[in-house]
Amino acid sequence: MAEKHTAGAFDIRNVIGGLLAIYGVILTGMGIFADPETDKTGGPNANLWAGLALLVVGLGFVAWSRLRPVVVPEDVEPVTDDPTRPAPKKRPRAGH
Repeated sequence: MAEKHTAGAFDIRNVIGGLLAIYGVILTGMGIFADPETDKTGGPNANLWAGLALLVVGLGFVAWSRLRPVVVPEDVEPVTDDPTRPAPKKRPRAGH
């Protein structure tokens, strides 16, 4: 059986998961090292909890793309009738 070609790093789930994880690391760091400002949130450390939630969701997206990768088909039939393709422009008549 031949090796299947997958989307890899170009899978949108990797991009979304990576961005969410980066923001999660930043917010978690702010929740740990910065002033928690619990008087503004009514008790909980919002940066810490939001950062941890973003980390979990971001890592979930990356794990999802690794466990169920998008397989790119080897051969794709050419599209002959594409309704979204613009119609050809009319050529001006000679003499007008």
